[in-house]
Amino acid sequence: MPLNLNKVPMPAQKPAERIKNFKEVALGFDADMAVKEASRCLQCKKPGCVSGCPVNVDIPDFIKLITEGDFLGAANKIKEKNNLPAICGRVCPQENQCEKNCILAKKGASIGIGRLERFAADYQLATNSNKPVKAKSTGKKVAVIGAGPSGLTCAADLAKMGHAVTIFEALHVPGGVLMYGIPEFRLPKKIVQAEIDLIKELGVDIEVNSVVGKLVSVDELLASGYDAVFIGTGAGLPYFMNIPGENFNGVYSANEFLTRTNLMKAYDFPNAATPIHVGERVAVIGAGNVAMDAARTALRLGAKESYIVYRRSMEEIPARHEELEHAIEEGVQLKLLTSPVEVLGNEEDWVTGLKCIKYELGEPDESGRRKPVPIKGSEYIFEVDTVVMAIGQGPNPLVLKTTPGLELNKKGNIVADEDGRTSKPGVFAGGDIVTGAATVILAMGAGKKAAKAIDAYLSAK
Repeated sequence: MPLNLNKVPMPAQKPAERIKNFKEVALGFDADMAVKEASRCLQCKKPGCVSGCPVNVDIPDFIKLITEGDFLGAANKIKEKNNLPAICGRVCPQENQCEKNCILAKKGASIGIGRLERFAADYQLATNSNKPVKAKSTGKKVAVIGAGPSGLTCAADLAKMGHAVTIFEALHVPGGVLMYGIPEFRLPKKIVQAEIDLIKELGVDIEVNSVVGKLVSVDELLASGYDAVFIGTGAGLPYFMNIPGENFNGVYSANEFLTRTNLMKAYDFPNAATPIHVGERVAVIGAGNVAMDAARTALRLGAKESYIVYRRSMEEIPARHEELEHAIEEGVQLKLLTSPVEVLGNEEDWVTGLKCIKYELGEPDESGRRKPVPIKGSEYIFEVDTVVMAIGQGPNPLVLKTTPGLELNKKGNIVADEDGRTSKPGVFAGGDIVTGAATVILAMGAGKKAAKAIDAYLSAK
């Protein structure tokens, strides 16, 4: 049988239309498209795609069910390993994980695994089928701190094992970065809420507006009847460059910019109560997925020009290729081999521009990317009126500072083994609070491993 290298393209809104709205850009497969794409799968005896998935979804099995037209069966197969498939199908970097290990990737035509996962999950959500069933109670109680990808996954798996789980979430809605960080046009909030609702149907309780470290400590949770605690508070503390002028009005962290837009719906002002100032020329510092989200969001909020300012070249951009491609299609401009050394402002303390310096690439650094080297005498003024810093984020120290006996590394992240065990008995951790800022699916994988370790810990008590 000849190889089918004709990957089915994903339908999408046209760029000129989508920069005027916050509706989802990628429109998803219909049934015919899904079956056509699934039929390209070779059903390998030793599927590399599964080993490339951080939660080990049985990928060939669910794809085969799609070819047979059993879309609900495909969704159920995915959900044996993945509690958030409609989310993962949209935001996972499949090209660097499961699809990278697809045998057809060598031909440049890997199976669209993420697109098929999204199709199956969306089909199940749309048909409201196969509701979760609560497991028989073990009598054990677990507190999960943080309702992001890692916490939600850990909680769902523990509930399936029969443990009583309560999630303590600091914000007024659960979802973590899925709600506040990723824009509506990439991940509709109704999809996130629908998958969270299914986790709640497993018996998971979610207490919002519950700031652990202020209202209650980890030790107090353990003393109040919880048999174990999982910390999944993510990486929500934004980094800045520590250059002059970062305190001017019009300078945002990407966290604030995206949170006010996504979670607080600034894009729907005045229907929503939270406005956000966006000037005519916006510079986003950084070139990861968060930077692309911010730059694309700026255009949708009315900016006439939106720039990515990045000190390396196109080849080193860390954002997903699809996100970079969509950003360029929408009119985001790239200022590469460039970095600001000062934010400039006027007498009213509003941003007027950036003093930038140009770079050339030298030898590779520890990350394997060529190190940017500043070019002497290359400084110039770049006029902008809004600056968004998207250069990464670290751990919020609130829970960590109020939990004695919890070992941290030099960056302030929790030290935990591969199964999430920390230095403090009964306390487990996973996701960005351990690894530093990473992907949704890696955080989910950490949540799954921790749930298994917590179950073993509880069984031994």
